Amino acid sequence: MSMGMDSQMMLRPIGHIRTPWQTLDDCPGGPGRDGGTARLDILPEYAEGLFALEAPELDLLYWFDRAPRDVLRSVSPHDEAERGVFAMRSPHRPNPVALSRVPLIAVEGNTLVVGALDCLDGTALIDIKPVSRGGVPKR
Repeated sequence: MSMGMDSQMMLRPIGHIRTPWQTLDDCPGGPGRDGGTARLDILPEYAEGLFALEAPELDLLYWFDRAPRDVLRSVSPHDEAERGVFAMRSPHRPNPVALSRVPLIAVEGNTLVVGALDCLDGTALIDIKPVSRGGVPKR
């Protein structure tokens, strides 16, 4: 089924990310840079989806809801070069979807403890995908 250019997509958060960061100025410049941890609080209706989750790392998709969506060029904080948003990992983009790979540290009921993330406390978690050393998740 093809979606037209004017079609709307609907995403539902599966949970929320808990970090110490309350403002954009607080956030480090990339995941894992502060050496801490983050907590993924999975909504009760999706908790069953954590059954048998065993992976050394997780790919997380989350939504930078407080990022501007009308920026198409930006200056990288890493090297001060101006680039288009599709040439960098800036949260400022038309669809502010973030992707980070983090170590899975612990599963505590419907909460996952993972490596540090560079997002604000309460950021919506869209999806979790396990990563195994061989590239194929355990079944």
